[in-house]
Amino acid sequence: MEFNLNQIAGLIHGKVEGDGNQTVSRIDKIQEGQPGGISFLSNEKYENFIYETKATAVIVSEDFVPAKPISCNLIRVKNAYTGFTQLLEAYSQMTKKSSFGVEQPSFFGEYSIQGEGGFRGAFSYIGKNCTLGKNVQIHPHTYIGNNVKIGDNTIIHPGVKICSDSVIGNNCEIHPGAVIGSDGFGFAPQEDGTYKAIPQIGNVIIEDDVSIGANTTIDCATMGSTIIKRGVKIDNLVQIAHNVIIGENTVIASQTGISGSTEIGKNCVLAGQVGIVGHIKIADKTIIGAKTGISRSIDVSGRTLFGLIGFDIKDFMKSYSIFKNLPQLQDRIKELEKKL
Repeated sequence: MEFNLNQIAGLIHGKVEGDGNQTVSRIDKIQEGQPGGISFLSNEKYENFIYETKATAVIVSEDFVPAKPISCNLIRVKNAYTGFTQLLEAYSQMTKKSSFGVEQPSFFGEYSIQGEGGFRGAFSYIGKNCTLGKNVQIHPHTYIGNNVKIGDNTIIHPGVKICSDSVIGNNCEIHPGAVIGSDGFGFAPQEDGTYKAIPQIGNVIIEDDVSIGANTTIDCATMGSTIIKRGVKIDNLVQIAHNVIIGENTVIASQTGISGSTEIGKNCVLAGQVGIVGHIKIADKTIIGAKTGISRSIDVSGRTLFGLIGFDIKDFMKSYSIFKNLPQLQDRIKELEKKL
């Protein structure tokens, strides 16, 4: 598909600097831009590429001031990253081909209901008493247990496993290999040193507009519900244990692990490989840096934490500045010891 720059500017609420009648048919990285492509610049680390790119146009923020002459056209928007995201969303919607109907072989359990406009792929299994909303996409090799409810416009990608009694909201997307509602890690120690499994009789509730990455696992509750609230975005390879609650619009990056019965607040950011112990609470708008371990509750909202045992990032940086100089400090101590 081909669009001129004026059309794109209208779509993302921008203004063209240059020839608005030039056309593009491709989205490129700015460092790989070629004629007929459009790119974006939001990170100053990539600014040097805008002076070299051969892309037909680049989306930039309103306050961008070039340090050198630029040969390509510009589309100025309030925020370049947001504008480019809007363009990607529009492009995805125009190029995405939704599937309809039912492929065979597939299984659809007794008393289950599917809303209009949906799709069930080959080798999918839907258990008994399930309710699928309108335009739900169930792709091949998906397993859905009994009594599952899935809201309108939700996409379940190939190989997803949704265990019995799970509830999935509207406009959700669950990527390949994710497992929703598997047993939580509950074992009672016995006098002889063995462990006995504790039955996990709760479920998982995923509210509207949630995205769950590939091979992520969300355990069912021991009792009650594990809850992923509206707008949460979860990366690939994340483990969320039983009875965890994730607050609205929180984002969680890959390889993070959250132990049982922990509550994460609204609008938090958990970077890669974060580890959180169980039975604690994390306040709203907390940012936790990569590889950080959290062993106690965070009661004050808006803090940024970093380090193996997470503590305030300013304190960590002060401590780290001393830590990295320890070899030199040790040499100085040895010299002083010799003199003494």
